[in-house]
Amino acid sequence: MATVIEINDPADPRLDDFRDLSTADRRPDRPGGRGLVIAEGVVVVERLLTSPYPVRGLLGVRRRVEALDLSDLDVPAYVTSAEVMASVVGFHLNRGVLAAADRAPAVSFDALVSGARRLAVLEGVGDHENLGSIFRNAAALGVDGVLLGPGCSDPLYRRSVRVSMGHVLRVPFATTEEWPTALDMLRNKGFTVAALTPRPSALHLADANLRGRRVAVLLGSEGPGLTDEAIAAADLAVRIPMSSGVDSLNVATAGAVAFYALL
Repeated sequence: MATVIEINDPADPRLDDFRDLSTADRRPDRPGGRGLVIAEGVVVVERLLTSPYPVRGLLGVRRRVEALDLSDLDVPAYVTSAEVMASVVGFHLNRGVLAAADRAPAVSFDALVSGARRLAVLEGVGDHENLGSIFRNAAALGVDGVLLGPGCSDPLYRRSVRVSMGHVLRVPFATTEEWPTALDMLRNKGFTVAALTPRPSALHLADANLRGRRVAVLLGSEGPGLTDEAIAAADLAVRIPMSSGVDSLNVATAGAVAFYALL
């Protein structure tokens, strides 16, 4: 059972895992800080508590902390006021509770691919909210894992964890700098690599005959999309037909459409 400790001093050093979450160069969820995983809100904290990430402690107002099942947790749960929480984290937290955890060991490429049928492969997805949305969509639509290529943000930053509703803690992911060689490695593992692009020359997604196959959906950055090198290294380029006057979708939305098409 977690030890519930009441704290009224925002300068208390026991709260340092949660301090300055809005200050970029000191944020504890950044590698330049301590690289911690920070979960916000009851739902996301609950998912962290059942994840492989070793929990260090919790901070919240009493009613939010008491809404959690802490019976199997042997860490401190710091209870305080909303005002003290705001002073510690640097902003008012509507969700009322935070949890901090250490990172779990990284997943290897081979471990990610082994047994997977559907993967999302990302190139240059730098926006934390888009990244979190992709993980949430992947969890909802049967994607077995996410491979992060060059230029992607860290999916364990606080904002990504929050937007994913904690599913980034459940969907396995690995990173690779072998680019675009990693796409050949996926092909050698039996995957069809489908690059999602709005190019008019790309095959309509519905005509790509991807269901029932091992498929890696390749998604590119928010602005320019996939690089020419990545598209050339894929087995095929596919596009989502759209109404006249709309040339593209948000990367997370486009990913969700493609993931659904594979079900």
